[in-house]
Amino acid sequence: MVVKCLKHILVVLFAFFTLVTPSAIKAQDAAHKAEVEHHESKEEGLDPAKIIMDHIKDAHEFHFFTIENKENKHESFHATIPLPIILYIPGKGLKIFSSSKFGHEGELAFEGYKFNEGKEIVAEDGSVVYDFSITKNVVQMIIALFVLVLLMTSVAKKYKTGAGIKTAPKGWQNAIEPVVMFVRDEVAKPNLGGKFQKYLPYLLTVFFFILINNLFGLIPGSANVTGNMAFTVVLGVVSFVVILFSTNKHFWGHIFWFPGVPLLVRIFIMLPVELLGVFTKPFALIVRLFANMVAGHIIILSFISLIFIFGSMSVVAGWGFSPLSVAFAVFIYLIEIMVAFIQAFIFTNLTAVFIGQAFEGSHDDHHDDAHAHHDVATA
Repeated sequence: MVVKCLKHILVVLFAFFTLVTPSAIKAQDAAHKAEVEHHESKEEGLDPAKIIMDHIKDAHEFHFFTIENKENKHESFHATIPLPIILYIPGKGLKIFSSSKFGHEGELAFEGYKFNEGKEIVAEDGSVVYDFSITKNVVQMIIALFVLVLLMTSVAKKYKTGAGIKTAPKGWQNAIEPVVMFVRDEVAKPNLGGKFQKYLPYLLTVFFFILINNLFGLIPGSANVTGNMAFTVVLGVVSFVVILFSTNKHFWGHIFWFPGVPLLVRIFIMLPVELLGVFTKPFALIVRLFANMVAGHIIILSFISLIFIFGSMSVVAGWGFSPLSVAFAVFIYLIEIMVAFIQAFIFTNLTAVFIGQAFEGSHDDHHDDAHAHHDVATA
């Protein structure tokens, strides 16, 4: 009798767990699924990598901030300055319109043209399109060039009137003159010897152009021009051309027929290494400037993004981490101002070093160096 009662109780309990367990598992799965969806929605709301890359890469508009409409994202307010899209279509001619026609993130098509995944403008029908659009990097380079010309011409006019020669320097002369003297005495003369005056205009132009673009890149909402590989490649190619035109037969003789070295070592070791070194010099200039300027922007934006990352986990954590994140970002920002000067100096100094190596060892070089040392001694 007792055994029968226990059997009935076990059957009832088994039936109960059979009915309840699947429901509990389904409820647990539903809760887990809701949690995953909630987590994914938060991740969709904040994508630090996308924010950082959007700031670093080139674009067809200047974007300052966004006021989101949570109910309808398409109605969010974007504070932007759209730039002109200039397309040339063979057989149809030029087509010019505003980049705002493509939408804020380039998700729209306009009159048969759209952005592809690489943010290049293509025709929907697959026809050939030549893009001459003015991007924010181009605009900022034009502004930097305008500032450079305006600054230097205004300083030159003051020297023509006698200011800074007969009297004390005035205005921007006080800031520009020490920099010019520094580039001349610490960069050009030690590396170029008696030929420093020939290359000084180029070195000064490169130094101030890079410096102005570096400083402009630190302004919120501006373009990170020197952190763009295309910009640094052009500067590196120009320096490469200057270096090549500065070479002499002594330079090429050491590359193709290294003296005092066994024949097999010359052909199979020294020749490939020396030839490779001709191209690695401008490559070093390109990568060094690009990497350093990109790294600083990424670090600053990463510290700022940490506020929103912690805030997505907990409002208290977000507000609690904000002072520390802002303090680190400001600290890196101040370092970036110093890096802006340092990278302009390094690019200019290495260019001078490579130019000096190009004509090093010639008879005229030693003759010019003797005159240079004499001029410095008598100055």
